[in-house]
Amino acid sequence: MLFLVAALLLLGVAMGSVAHAPLPVTLVAAAVIGVWLLIFAIRERRGQHRTQPGHH
Repeated sequence: MLFLVAALLLLGVAMGSVAHAPLPVTLVAAAVIGVWLLIFAIRERRGQHRTQPGHH
């Protein structure tokens, strides 16, 4: 429960920051985060395929 409260607090701080940032800055930050998440997802997927056959 404490983790959920902390996550919601951080989300509120992040959304407040975005509300005061100029639109181009917000779009660039969103693009950077999106690319980072895409790279993370690809690396995780590749790691699962590598470790899956040896995992019993």
